[in-house]
Amino acid sequence: MNVKNLQKRVKEINQHLAKYYKLKDEREFAILAKTVKLNEEVGELANDILSILKLQRKSKLERFQKENIYQEFADVIIATIALAVSANVDIERAVRDKLTKLENKILKKK
Repeated sequence: MNVKNLQKRVKEINQHLAKYYKLKDEREFAILAKTVKLNEEVGELANDILSILKLQRKSKLERFQKENIYQEFADVIIATIALAVSANVDIERAVRDKLTKLENKILKKK
């Protein structure tokens, strides 16, 4: 199989699946866009962590500034909250419930 043949076959599959993956409204578009943005920010944070651990390639290490990691953590938190707002998720409740669950599991509180 060559790449052109592969592209043709995948295009046919995509056309068939497209009817199942349509966004219904602006809210769904906002959720999708904010999900993609969150993934971008997590990727940038991961790059900075790789740099701190000196596991990043040389060209990125040369441009890396350690102070940026604070901004990347903030970007992840802000993007997460923006997504929660679009998805109508009460972030305080979500964090509180998850912390309780973790404490009960890890600290064996029952």
